Amino acid sequence: MERIRILKKFEPKRENLLLLLHALQKNNRQNYLMEEDLKSAAQYLSLPPSLVHGAATFYSMYSLKPRGQYIVRICQSPPCHQMGSSDLIEEASRALGVEVGETTPDGLFTLETSECLGICGVAPAMTVNEEVHGNLTPERVRAIFSEKRRAK
Repeated sequence: MERIRILKKFEPKRENLLLLLHALQKNNRQNYLMEEDLKSAAQYLSLPPSLVHGAATFYSMYSLKPRGQYIVRICQSPPCHQMGSSDLIEEASRALGVEVGETTPDGLFTLETSECLGICGVAPAMTVNEEVHGNLTPERVRAIFSEKRRAK
């Protein structure tokens, strides 16, 4: 089973919890952690299930519900906000036809916000999965979404 193979990539130590959860989530085609993932991680690391669930719900990088193939995170930190990230969030919502926290009906995009992406030098910014996009305009956001759609 794939889950067991992923677990065995990590030493069964508490400090590997976040990396392990990330690997399990990345393996899921819908970019989320299933209940069985959490149970398996707790058992493998000899941790209470409540601790594993707490970590998975505390950090915004994890999700317990299905998400799109592309996770779009628009930064709303003060520097990005000052540079127009609110307009980008509105444009992304309009272009994708979903609100923040929702997934497009085709399962391609999930729109999220982030408190800080750590790339203030290129504000306003967003990530699409691990790809970083900075110095954005509403037009560039639409173009990025179109590029992703064409790639599929």
